Amino acid sequence: MEGQSNIVTLFQQAVKVITSPGEFYRAMQKTGGFADPLIFVLVMAAIAGLEIALFSLFGASVIGTVAAGYGAVIFLPLTAAIGSFIGAALVFVVWRLMGSDENYETAYRCIAYAAAIYPITVLIGLLPYIGTIVSVAWGCYLMVIASLEVHRLKRQTVYIVFGVLALLGILLNLSSERAVRHMTAQADEFQMQAEQFGKQLERLEDMTPEEAGRAVGGFLKGLGEAAEGMAQESADGAKANEARSSGEASEDE
Repeated sequence: MEGQSNIVTLFQQAVKVITSPGEFYRAMQKTGGFADPLIFVLVMAAIAGLEIALFSLFGASVIGTVAAGYGAVIFLPLTAAIGSFIGAALVFVVWRLMGSDENYETAYRCIAYAAAIYPITVLIGLLPYIGTIVSVAWGCYLMVIASLEVHRLKRQTVYIVFGVLALLGILLNLSSERAVRHMTAQADEFQMQAEQFGKQLERLEDMTPEEAGRAVGGFLKGLGEAAEGMAQESADGAKANEARSSGEASEDE
């Protein structure tokens, strides 16, 4: 019965974070250990991993393969747990610089309970690019609420700092999503060409030397185009990073 009660409490907390984040963070305990918020992160990430595995069966996941989708059930909770501690460390520094007197445990609790949006952001993530924007903006919005209700920081300062962080997060995540989708499309194209080439190999004995040469040439050409596309994507990404670095250096001057 106690286990069932804990599960009910956990889902009640998740609903409260989603529907009334201000009320949740206002009443959130700032201390009490790391176990409860960590369990919350693991459960929310596990649900999100199950959703990804389900979507991969229908080819609706950006991860790509079904095996990778099922792997998300295991690896997503692990990465989410590790990421929650790293994320808490980052926002702890930000909040300290903004004037907060709260400790790391409080920062961790703020980050951990924001994991309530994981299952929903997986659904939103099915919308290319729009899902990324909404997910990052929602996460930063929860940190704004935590800044105001838990850390009692100045509203204007909070809006400016987390507004900038949200913008940077959206730009970086959009760039990453674009690269992942491009590479996934190229991998699918290469797999299709490999399957076609495999079928042609099955008919190799019935082919003339000219037909066999054209089949091999077509496969190699497709392989070369895929490699060139990936190289061009990497070059474009390097140029974009260089441009951002140059812009930041100019602003510093």
